[in-house]
Amino acid sequence: MSNAWAIRVRGQVQGVGFRPFVWQLAREMGLAGQVLNDPEGVLIHLACADPARFVAALRDRAPPLAWVDAVELAPHVLDPVPADFSIAPSQGEGAETRITPDAATCPECCAEIAAPGRRQGYAFTNCTHCGPRYSILAGLPYDRARTSMAGFALCPACRAEYEDPGDRRFHAQPIACPECGPRLWLEGGDGAAVPGDPIARAAAMLRDGAILGVKGLGGFHLACDATAAPVLVRLRARKRRPAKPLAVMAPEALLADLAELTAADRALLRDPAAPVVLVPARAGRLPAEVAPGMTTLGVMLPYTPLHHLLLAAFGGPLVMTSANLSGAPQVIGNAEARAALAGIADALLLHDREILRRLDDSVERARPPAVLRRARGRVPGTLALPPGFEGCPQILGMGGQMKAAICLLKGGQAMLSQHLGDLDDARTAAEFDLARADMARLFEHRPQILAADPHPGYRATQAAEATARAHGLPLVAVHHHHAHLAACLGDALWPRDGGPVVGLILDGTGLGADGTIWGGEVLRGGYSDAERVAHLAPAPLAGGDRAAREPWRNALVRLDAAGLSDLADGLFADHPRAALRAAVAAGVNAPLSSSAGRLFDAVAACLGLCAEGQSYEGEAAMRLEALAEALPVGAADPYPMARAGAVLDPAPLFHALAADLGRGAAPGLIAARFHAGLAAALAAVARAEITAGRAVAVALSGGVFQNARLAAECMHGLSGLRVLRHARVPANDGGLAFGQVLVAASRHFDAREMRPESD
Repeated sequence: MSNAWAIRVRGQVQGVGFRPFVWQLAREMGLAGQVLNDPEGVLIHLACADPARFVAALRDRAPPLAWVDAVELAPHVLDPVPADFSIAPSQGEGAETRITPDAATCPECCAEIAAPGRRQGYAFTNCTHCGPRYSILAGLPYDRARTSMAGFALCPACRAEYEDPGDRRFHAQPIACPECGPRLWLEGGDGAAVPGDPIARAAAMLRDGAILGVKGLGGFHLACDATAAPVLVRLRARKRRPAKPLAVMAPEALLADLAELTAADRALLRDPAAPVVLVPARAGRLPAEVAPGMTTLGVMLPYTPLHHLLLAAFGGPLVMTSANLSGAPQVIGNAEARAALAGIADALLLHDREILRRLDDSVERARPPAVLRRARGRVPGTLALPPGFEGCPQILGMGGQMKAAICLLKGGQAMLSQHLGDLDDARTAAEFDLARADMARLFEHRPQILAADPHPGYRATQAAEATARAHGLPLVAVHHHHAHLAACLGDALWPRDGGPVVGLILDGTGLGADGTIWGGEVLRGGYSDAERVAHLAPAPLAGGDRAAREPWRNALVRLDAAGLSDLADGLFADHPRAALRAAVAAGVNAPLSSSAGRLFDAVAACLGLCAEGQSYEGEAAMRLEALAEALPVGAADPYPMARAGAVLDPAPLFHALAADLGRGAAPGLIAARFHAGLAAALAAVARAEITAGRAVAVALSGGVFQNARLAAECMHGLSGLRVLRHARVPANDGGLAFGQVLVAASRHFDAREMRPESD
């Protein structure tokens, strides 16, 4: 007969101080038993008649970094019944539980590094409530021996803290102090160690205008004085990043002077994930070189003790941008930094704790909630699946070519990997292969189904095809824009049987279901399938891939199509118009595309924004969005667009734009009218579908919906309708893999439901 309970706790419960929390809770309630980690999470054996109050407290009072998915109870026998409650050693190996993402330094550790004591000024201070996790993890269960801290033997003082269940460092695997933990040093450009306190010397160099490579949590940053325009110009030249916005790190008090922060912004900045948060900049507070042409600023708080110490010593805001050449993966190793950052960084602030996993900073927005880049602090946090996806097999989604990320579906959860980069770059493609192997091993993922984009030129698709052949696995082809739609539905936890949805899916380019290049789509459907209801009128991508880099090409073809060739000749008099028109007429390297991204480029070029070329993806559209902020949402008279059947024609829009240019209208008004016009045309199609009873909600997805102004104008036009939006998963191609696994899973269930029942 049972005299106790076995309590299984599933979720993010390892490496977050959950076992000492359970120990303290049991002692508080006078209960006996034990708690331990195992591959499924936390297992508690509790000697008591009624565990209800204890179980309720497990959820209600869990540690800050814990997340409880489920608590399961079963009768158990304890023989003999222990006299007290203890913490038992971890058991088994495996990956059925969540892994905790890296977490920003907690207030207690921040206070500790600032106050007299053995950790004052120590750059690697952490506890169970903060510090490195995924970036140092080699295997599960999460114990020190399976991290890059394994080589640092604990000193007696740290050992005492580590073994004391009443201490906040009980079983904090990265625990360290100056006696036994990682060390920090500063290297000059010649590779020689710079004598003196490395933090003080680094801060002095930054004040003198130096650019430093700083080894952080998931990789290196390039740091410099955010207030010094000449230094920023030098950084951009060395990094080959002429215009892409740079992130700024500063204490919250300083950030409030640089940007307009709401309560939502502050809450997101203070989140343990410590992302870069996009906020409205205060004009004139920082040099234009930080974010040329932008009205927003990417800001973050210091999230490691090293950052806190460096900023305190420097006394001002610092640019903190990924340490790499533009387009290459972020640097993570010391030797790699010495080689890759030579000629970029004047000195390197290094340490000897190895980074095992490359993790860029996450980039997010609080108003409304949006994730633009999902990485450090968010990964490997799992995503709950919508109702109707219970009992899914293990599935691997391979993502796309740009903003690559993979997604593992296992045990009713989806694990979307960190941002890996663009697979056109050979170094990023190699990183993609490493990440796939790493995640399969770490999470013991054995997919039964693969899902990928059908584009034959995508590196991710080729990898999926090779894996399917090698292991005899089914490969589900999920078209690009359907994957965007499914990702939005899944992000919003739309039920599998929730009914058809209208998807406004806008991005740069993706292979469409008819074999042409799509990018400005209205789809209707759900997880299993979707059909094209409407789309932007296709226009030639004049010069192929060059059309994405040189906006004037898109303006020329759109103006010509609208009968406004004279305007194009005037705007682009110094460009090879005749040769481009001849190539388009002959169909040479000019495939048709309905791309919304290229439509934005065309309008931007008409206003002289990046007409000759973009230095980074989306630059023209981002500058156009910034111009539109001159007017409130809903205040601008929308430019008209025509609809003929399924085609949304922007020709009337360009005629109205030409008239505005002719009368000298302000660029901000033109930008606002364009955003409003595109949103109004799309909203009208969506509203008609719902009014006709063919759909019950609207979903907004695709990289173009990172444009907050367009999203807001769409919401204005869709008022009164149910609108689904991204909040946890990127709307851009970084969310494709999540959509792919949901489509594959839904089709798997469809097939199973279609099978006749056996006798």
